[in-house]
Amino acid sequence: MSHLMVKVTDVEIAGPYTLHLTFDDGTEQAIDFSPVLYGHYYAPLRDINLFNQVRLDPEVHTLVWPNGADFDPATLYNWYQGDGAELAQKASGWRQV
Repeated sequence: MSHLMVKVTDVEIAGPYTLHLTFDDGTEQAIDFSPVLYGHYYAPLRDINLFNQVRLDPEVHTLVWPNGADFDPATLYNWYQGDGAELAQKASGWRQV
């Protein structure tokens, strides 16, 4: 099984916990991250000030935050093809921990 090789080329804050992303193939999408902000790395991002410190890592071409949180660019690209729902499902378990 091959892993999709895609790069995030631009990120803009589009609203609370929502980012507008541009990918290297020109695809754009807005992603609401609020359903997945649970667990060790992602829960701290519920602090909107920390969430808004998102930046684009120039080496790995994905989103990163000062606390070490990041997302696989392929997961971001496939967010609305099920990857986002899968993360939200996992996050629902993290909420109960």
